[in-house]
Amino acid sequence: MKVLLVEDDELLGESLKEYLSKEGFSVRWEDDDRFVLQRLSVELFDVIVLDLMLKFSSGESLIKKIKERHGSIPIIVVTAKDDMGAKEECFLLGADDYIVKPFDPKELVLRIKAVCRRYYGMDQKHRIGDVIVDTQRNLLVKDEKEIVLTQKEWELLLFLLKKRGKVVSHNDILSYVWGDSDVSEDSVRAYIKRLRSILPEGAIETCKGRGYRLK
Repeated sequence: MKVLLVEDDELLGESLKEYLSKEGFSVRWEDDDRFVLQRLSVELFDVIVLDLMLKFSSGESLIKKIKERHGSIPIIVVTAKDDMGAKEECFLLGADDYIVKPFDPKELVLRIKAVCRRYYGMDQKHRIGDVIVDTQRNLLVKDEKEIVLTQKEWELLLFLLKKRGKVVSHNDILSYVWGDSDVSEDSVRAYIKRLRSILPEGAIETCKGRGYRLK
C-alpha cells in the first residue's frame, strides 16, 4: 500500500516512515503541509496518515480540502488531541480513523490495513491463475517457488490488483508508481512485460489506446 504521511515532527516522521517501510508499505513523507494538495495532484495514494497540529494550517481544514478534491482517499488522523470534540469534528469532516499520540506503531499498521480492507477489499492473498500474490510478505508464489519483485514491479502489480477488472491508463500508472518522476512510456511497457513473464498468459490485457487491465 502507498501511504502519504503528513507529519511535521522530524523525529516522529522519520521513525514512522522507517517503521512503515520495514512493514512493506511504500511511504511518502511530507513534513510541510503547504505541499500536501500539490502532492496529491500528481501522485496517487491508498491512504493518508495525517497529524492535526501542523505548521501552516490546521489538520481539520486540510482534511476538508482533501475530501473535497480527493474524496476517495481514506484518512487516518494521528494527534495528541484526546477529547471527544476533536474526534467528532474529524469524523464529521470525513476522517476514517483516529489515533491518539503516543501510540505503538504496530497499531498504526493494523489500522492502515483495516481501513484499506474496508475501502479496497484487499485480502492478504490473491490468486491470478496458478500464481498466488501474498501481500503480507510482498512476494509471489508460482509452482511452489517464491518470486521476489523489485519495489516498482510490486507497486505496479498492487495497483493492477486494486483495479482488477478495470482499465488503468498510462497516466494512472505513472501517478501511482512513479509520482512526479519523469518516466517514459517505454519504461512502463518494460515493467508490464516483466509482470507478464511471471503471470499466466493473458492475465494482463492491453486495451489499445486506453491502458491495461488485470483479468
